[in-house]
Amino acid sequence: MAAYQFLSPQWTEEARKVRAEFANRSPASPVTVRMNLVVNEVPFGEGPIDAHLDTTDGELILETGHLDDADLKVTVDYETAKAILIEGNPQAGMQAFMAGRIRVEGDMSKLLALQSTPTDPVHIEMAQRMREITA
Repeated sequence: MAAYQFLSPQWTEEARKVRAEFANRSPASPVTVRMNLVVNEVPFGEGPIDAHLDTTDGELILETGHLDDADLKVTVDYETAKAILIEGNPQAGMQAFMAGRIRVEGDMSKLLALQSTPTDPVHIEMAQRMREITA
């Protein structure tokens, strides 16, 4: 299986395919959040990447572009975003936040609630597949 740089157009396309494979297989997310992401220091392309994370339909969806009515906006560097979202490393996020490398605007309680959501076996399997497509 080919691996692509996190958030590159090729990775985004492969992530959509993985997400489609797992659609409707896991329990609905107990936390409803619409979060815009600004990912800086991207090793490809020009400038930051705008993305969003949305759980309002019960599934965690990470997609490019911003939502019009997000609950919060998180600005983060590429390596930290990858460590949190792909590697599942919450310590990387906490360290980056404490060092001022993550900025949060809006309802931070939604972000904290999302972090404390238990992971079910289907999400663990899907996360592994996402790691497999990530260089």
